[in-house]
Amino acid sequence: MSTSPKQSDELGTGARSDAQDSLKHPHQGLQGAFGISVVGIGAFVPERCITNDDIATLVETSDEWITSRTGISTRHVVSGDESVADLAIAAAKDALASAGMEGSEIELIIVASSTPDTIYPAVACQVQTEIGAVNAAGFDMALACSGFVYAMVIAQQFLKTGMHKTALVIGADTHSRYTNWHDRNTCILFGDGAGAAILRAEAGAEDNILASDLHIDGAKGMELTLFTQAENCPLVAPKTPVNNFVYMNGREVFKFAVGVVPKSIQHVLARANMNIEDVDHVVLHQANIRIMQAMSEKLNIPEERLIVNLQRFGNTSAASIPIALNEAVLAGRVKPGELLVMCGFGAGLAWGTTILRWTAVDQRLPQTLKTEMQQKLSTMKPLAAASC
Repeated sequence: MSTSPKQSDELGTGARSDAQDSLKHPHQGLQGAFGISVVGIGAFVPERCITNDDIATLVETSDEWITSRTGISTRHVVSGDESVADLAIAAAKDALASAGMEGSEIELIIVASSTPDTIYPAVACQVQTEIGAVNAAGFDMALACSGFVYAMVIAQQFLKTGMHKTALVIGADTHSRYTNWHDRNTCILFGDGAGAAILRAEAGAEDNILASDLHIDGAKGMELTLFTQAENCPLVAPKTPVNNFVYMNGREVFKFAVGVVPKSIQHVLARANMNIEDVDHVVLHQANIRIMQAMSEKLNIPEERLIVNLQRFGNTSAASIPIALNEAVLAGRVKPGELLVMCGFGAGLAWGTTILRWTAVDQRLPQTLKTEMQQKLSTMKPLAAASC
């Protein structure tokens, strides 16, 4: 993230006027004066669908056993040479259609993925060229199931400084390639997919991302792991081989998630001067129905306020929150003016929560529904100022 040029002869820059600087950075100068809103949402999953009965041909299990313990019935997985970038690009194009925007309008691309097919070029670079984002900067980040929320908060910070006006945030993962399909504890959980959101900054506007809370606890990191495989130079001692499949201590991850997530949600609500009754929708990382139910019971969240679709897509890691939100938006369930809490949690161990007000009128909706959403947007009242 750039800062204002130093007016120092020692650096050889000399003094430059604010007007001159604004020519180089057209959105820079009104520090902290930009309101951020989500203006588009999109998602994509591979065509190939794997049922619980399919998995029962690989390991000793059944549809009833998997469904009762996880809530998952089906999941989608990549096939052949499908890549994380392919999924991310399709989700990005869907989000652009949602916002009614062109790729050239995107100025920042952040891709959250723990399973990229290439270390470099970054997935963000592959997305940038395919959507025609000729003016964009970008990068990848890895924080597994918390990645999308972290990427949203990072994008918000770039936009609030005025450095960029628009940001495309993508969560994309293909854990099917890192799953031991003979381990009943993990192979029943994961699916592949991508989800994307577009954020826009507007000078002097109300900020619709109200509060966030981010944490990591590396001391518990070995409870959920995925190691990379690489070999040392042949002139030195070899590296000890590692298991390159997902390992998860399910009991400890459950205890961790149910312990920290409700507190994180309560924290962001307090920072936004709200309580759980003010929230219209809660979008949790789609990890396991038992974890989600335990969290909702702790917070007294009515079942109808939870957005859940893991029964059809499984745990898609960084993609799970935007995939679930996209589906709810397309169904007309999420309307302008409504408040959403999003919370990702998982490997790291890490967790992140944000609360936002939905203001987007999705351009993919039928005209009658689009008109209804536009009317709701036009009657939306200002929010009371959040603490931060």
